[in-house]
Amino acid sequence: MYLDHFGLQQAPFRITPHTEFFFAGANRGATLEALIYAITHDEGIVKVSGEVGSGKTMLCRMLLERLPDNVETVYLANPMLSRDEILLAIAAELRLPLPEGHGHLLLRALQARLLEIYAAGRQVVALIDEAHAMPAEALEEIRLLSNLESSQHKLLQIVLFGQPELDQRLGENAMRQLNDRITHNFRLEPLHRRDVAVYLMFRLRAAGYRGPDLFSRQAIELISKASEGLTRRINILADKALLAAFSEGVHQVDGKQVRAAIRDAQFRRIDGPAGIRWWIGAGAAMALATIAGLAYLAGSYSAARQTRPESTIDAAQTTTAPVVTVPQPPTPSVPEPSSPSAASGPSAAPPRGSSPEVPTPSAAEPFSLDARIAATEQWLKQTPDSHHFIQLLVTDAASHEQVANFIVNNAGTLDLRQVRVYRSSIDGRKRLGVIYGDYPSRDQANAALATLGEISPSSRPYVRAVARLRSPGAAKGSS
Repeated sequence: MYLDHFGLQQAPFRITPHTEFFFAGANRGATLEALIYAITHDEGIVKVSGEVGSGKTMLCRMLLERLPDNVETVYLANPMLSRDEILLAIAAELRLPLPEGHGHLLLRALQARLLEIYAAGRQVVALIDEAHAMPAEALEEIRLLSNLESSQHKLLQIVLFGQPELDQRLGENAMRQLNDRITHNFRLEPLHRRDVAVYLMFRLRAAGYRGPDLFSRQAIELISKASEGLTRRINILADKALLAAFSEGVHQVDGKQVRAAIRDAQFRRIDGPAGIRWWIGAGAAMALATIAGLAYLAGSYSAARQTRPESTIDAAQTTTAPVVTVPQPPTPSVPEPSSPSAASGPSAAPPRGSSPEVPTPSAAEPFSLDARIAATEQWLKQTPDSHHFIQLLVTDAASHEQVANFIVNNAGTLDLRQVRVYRSSIDGRKRLGVIYGDYPSRDQANAALATLGEISPSSRPYVRAVARLRSPGAAKGSS
């Protein structure tokens, strides 16, 4: 109804999980990569918990899309299945006809099918949604399924998605055998208040919006408080507020429209730890620390999965395993919602720090490669290894014209002051690289990547650490 009024191509705040609206900020992107790593490299049960509307189903849908091609997925959305119905549902997903009854025969036939899949070099993962509502006998069947194995490996990887009640149930004495089989626990925390502004703008950009901020600072504060950081509630309030602004004929959402949306939504406050963590902001740091180790492990896996030319991977990435550390998470710094820097595309999450600005091309001098390379070398000298940037392009060192055209053609999408160019040498081949931004954490870089508009087909942007740029063969002196 209000799409044309705000210049939108589609509804930005639908509550159904559409993966093109997946928000990689607020640790969601890092959690997804860590989950993929845990599923493909580990053999225990994985648990993901979060409050109603925190984004569990969206994360599950993203897993279905992002898992490697050699992984066969079984998605069980109905938690109220009996023990035999669980076996039959998994068998149906694996194209194995099974008669009803005789549970031990069903389990044996399913094990034989899983062995066939394993022998073919493939993996099976079962994603079970709403696991907190499963009957006790069904959870016991999950434990038995986790015992299916070959002589060396588990045959079925299991991921449980559920509300906080799942944590409580697994903490019961009767569930201790199942709980002991859980090797990784992830919790989707509500968005912190400073992440809500970035989230709102990301959803608007993904829906085709290209104007200035639609939500005032007061509107964002009210949405943050009323939603308690839950993405589903944020979507509902934002949608109602946009509708109210449309009905009034205005083009910015202010406190008036949000207060009307809050009255109409009639949300009840969340009791318990989830609401407390959102209010005091302590949970965000805990969540970052919990998944940091897996996120770093997942870094090498994520880089290898990027569909980019093989030569863009640094030599250090292919020969040295990443160091597993749990760093102290930096405190994010997001610009105020009303600031001009948040008005367009990738500038919604602008680079931080005191990095030197790269000269902007002028009409008389449309592109100065040497100036950008010199500025990049100076930036690299003073930027910590822990910072991240977005890799936009890697090409042959002689392709000066290609690099110049790439930057000019994307001038409408990128802030040219944050575009940097460096020289490197990979396996003896000299290269030119184009990078973007300066972000204190991978989480912030992923959030900025999510807000990038359309880049030319020659680019497949992905996030890298500054330390990778300093690795052998990628330093400024290697050219």
